[in-house]
Amino acid sequence: MDLFNPGPDPSINLLPYGGEVYYYGHVLSLEKSDFYYKKLLDEVQWKNDEAVIFGKHIITKRKVAWYADLPFEYSYSNITKTGLVWTQELIDLRKIVEKETGESFNSCLLNLYHSGAEGMAWHSDGEKDLKKYGAIASMTLGAERKFAFKHKTTKEVVSLTLEHGSLLIMKGETQKNWLHRLPPTKKIFGPRINLTYRTIISHLSK
Repeated sequence: MDLFNPGPDPSINLLPYGGEVYYYGHVLSLEKSDFYYKKLLDEVQWKNDEAVIFGKHIITKRKVAWYADLPFEYSYSNITKTGLVWTQELIDLRKIVEKETGESFNSCLLNLYHSGAEGMAWHSDGEKDLKKYGAIASMTLGAERKFAFKHKTTKEVVSLTLEHGSLLIMKGETQKNWLHRLPPTKKIFGPRINLTYRTIISHLSK
């Protein structure tokens, strides 16, 4: 432990009100972070993301992949994805995330940003397939990137830097009250992989 730079405290809620966000900092060693980053970059079934906005079909430069316990569907931006079979690396990382957070997850949406030029606009993860007020755990591998939250009513902004091998969790009413985004930047040239572990409930009622 570095007494002069102890790192993030995962017991501190980063949001002032209306939600819960906790940042754990590094949960993987540099060696393991590099290992999983290369494995996922090479072996995940990446595809360009798609969206239908105002009737227009858009294909993004950012790539995504959707893995789950079962081949159940997840819909967002008017596009439906079917869960792929877990890889061993995604299972290993899920175990680490669940141990750190005390939460359980049955799916993972991965995003691949090739450089800082690729980002994500303000949005909240409120799709009907997701467990209401369920936790979403976000792991970063690769390039460090700024991540920001904006309150839907007050417009207050909270920002932090997500590091290689780090973990953040959003829970409670965060998605109801706050937007989040990954702003593009000209200062970052390397790729970033983002794993967002989630709980899908649509299949449980069938």
